[in-house]
Parts: sequence; C-alpha cells; structure tokens
Amino acid sequence: MKSQLLAEWQAFLRYEDTPGATPPNIYLAGLILASQPCFASIVVKHPALAAVRSIFVDLLGGGFSDAPREFGYSLTDHALTVANLLDQLSLKDCNIIGYSMSGAVAITLAAIRPDLVSRLVLMEANLDPLGPGEGAVSTGIAAQSEYDFCTHGFQALIDSFRQAGIDGNDTMSTAAGVLQVAAPHALHRSAVSLVQGTRPTMRENLLNMVIPRAYIFGANSLPDPDWDELPSHGIQVLSVPNAGHFMVWDNPEGVADALVAALTSGD
Repeated sequence: MKSQLLAEWQAFLRYEDTPGATPPNIYLAGLILASQPCFASIVVKHPALAAVRSIFVDLLGGGFSDAPREFGYSLTDHALTVANLLDQLSLKDCNIIGYSMSGAVAITLAAIRPDLVSRLVLMEANLDPLGPGEGAVSTGIAAQSEYDFCTHGFQALIDSFRQAGIDGNDTMSTAAGVLQVAAPHALHRSAVSLVQGTRPTMRENLLNMVIPRAYIFGANSLPDPDWDELPSHGIQVLSVPNAGHFMVWDNPEGVADALVAALTSGD
C-alpha cells in the first residue's frame, strides 16, 4: 500500500497500485468503504482486468486512509482528493470505476477534471439527491445529527449489519467488517452530501458528458426506470445476475464480467 500526503489537511490518502497495461483502472468503493476488499478479488477473477494497471483508492475517512476532522467529506471534496492523487501520479485519461456513493464521486471528478477521465463505469451509482425512503443506509445516517451518529448511530449500524450476518447473510457480515473501519464523522458527512447531491446534479453532469459511460445494476435491483432511460442518452447498461446493491460480494465473478464488457465497449 502507498500513501500520498495531502498537505492542506496533513493527512494521508492511501491506495494500492498494481502494474499493468494503460489506461489504468481507478477503483473507488461505495460509502467510503475500503477499496481493496470491494474490488481486489474481482480484478483477479478476470485476466482482462488483472492485466490492466489498477489503482484502488481509499477515500479520506474510509479504509486505511486518514480521517482529518477539518475535511468536509462532500462529493466534491472527495473528487478533488482523487484528482490530486492522479495529478501526483502524472495520470490522465483514466478509466474510473465508481461503486454506489463513489459513483457520484466519479461523476463529480469527471465534471471537474475531464482531462483525468476517459471512461466512466458506474455500479449502482447515486444520480440524484435522495428523498425519503431512498438509499436507506445513507438517508438513515444523514437523518441523524453528526453527534448522535458518532456517539451511538454508527455502532448501531454496524451491529445491524453484523446481526444480519449472524442470521445467515454472508454479504452483510462482510459489509460490516469493511464499514466498521470507517471514521464515523467522515461517514456521516459523506452521507449528508450524498443525500443533498451536487448542483448541477450528478445525473445532469453524467448526461452532458460525451465520453464512454456504462451503468451496472445488480439484477435483484431491477426493474429500474434507468434501465430504459440511460441508453437513450448513449449510456451502456448491464446487469449482474444473482446480485443486489452489494454486488461486489454477492457475485464477484458476475461483476468482473460486467466490468470487462463496460471497459471494452467500443474498442
């Protein structure tokens, strides 16, 4: 694992960088989860992914990265730290793979710094501000004050995931382990920003782009109006069988196949 110092925050952004062909694939995990537990096992399951340079980024506040109290943790804040990393690595025209909340970060990055992004692959990314009942985890976090979430809401969330695992849901037991290393204040601020969205919205930014774009659904999340709507804007849609929103653990082989299809479309 490598580290990049963000001098303004005196904090380290940490990432793994594996060698391979270019342009590189930049992997951003959902809701500031650790990136390698989400993606590493997927990449090794398909030779076409394993052959490409892969950079697994832990956003500030999640995984092995630092969690400075002074940082805002908005979608734009996260996108700018990724841009800083890619600049430090002298990278441009990357393939950005964003899962869930980090799909919104990926769209924001491409809107702010189009020179860094040649292709977007979004895995059940948030495209719109979230209303009541949408994105249950994020809205549930954002509905609490930061103080309440940090003092008891965070542990209650982890406990609910763990209990689902004890009851036999292997995906939720894994999610609990990956989520429990996040900093509660970072998770709360990130969820609040996700619920609020960006202006223009993530959807508006995405639809205005001309680069290759793909959106991957877990088949268990369908039907969804975007299955028909996104292709009308030139966006490829794919589904992963036997998987829901937590597709990276529900069916990693299926995710690998979908990623290869998305990353090679038009080649």
